[in-house]
Amino acid sequence: MGRPSVSTETAAGGIRQALTGLALTAAIFAAWLTIHLFAMFVFDLTWASLPLTLAMAIVQCWLSVGMFIASHDAMHGSLVPGGRRINDVVGGFLLFVYAGFAWRRMRKAHFAHHKAPGTADDPDFSVDHPTRFWPWYGTFLKRYFGWQSIAFVSTIVSTYWLLLGVPVEKIVLLYGAPAIASSMQLFYFGTYRPHRHDAAGFADKHNARSEDFGTLASLASCFHFGYHHEHHRAPHVPWWKLPATRKAMALEETKA
Repeated sequence: MGRPSVSTETAAGGIRQALTGLALTAAIFAAWLTIHLFAMFVFDLTWASLPLTLAMAIVQCWLSVGMFIASHDAMHGSLVPGGRRINDVVGGFLLFVYAGFAWRRMRKAHFAHHKAPGTADDPDFSVDHPTRFWPWYGTFLKRYFGWQSIAFVSTIVSTYWLLLGVPVEKIVLLYGAPAIASSMQLFYFGTYRPHRHDAAGFADKHNARSEDFGTLASLASCFHFGYHHEHHRAPHVPWWKLPATRKAMALEETKA
């Protein structure tokens, strides 16, 4: 028998990528939802349980980052290659759960970011504060956290507190704080550090740089989104393939 055709191998690779991406996404969301429901409706918040509270908040922050990164893959069509409808549904759902974000608006803004990264036409960039974290982060929040997100979060908090009787301190520590911290984590590792201006400049037109983190540190920091130059060079690559892509690109550069 002859070797499988390139198109057959490509299709098989796309199916494997889709199955892996969906499985990882489902695991991230299931873990987030399980901890969230436990924290809101089962967990007893006391002074003695504060260490566990902190641990759950940290894990929820990281899982929230993972949900956003999975929705980001859906924007690029790398969650399910060739499955635009599935990408739209899954990506839109995750963005809405994350902070009530509108799928089409966020996707349009992200494509604009890739088209002109680190410039005045980049909605993720701050021309006025290209080196300062807090002013840039403030600008970032104003652009993306609009009335829809405010209405979504307010509805969740009001329902939990006023209708379901969840103590407000639990809502703040185990829902609000992880969500806010995840936005800072995403911004710091996925926007500020890769695109901030400094004396070293950038390697090419992508105006992006990558972290030198090892694989585990990269996963912990931002689901490999710190390998940002590689992402801009190959936006079709899903987050979980970025470490291998980084190594492959580095090997090609050494051979060139």
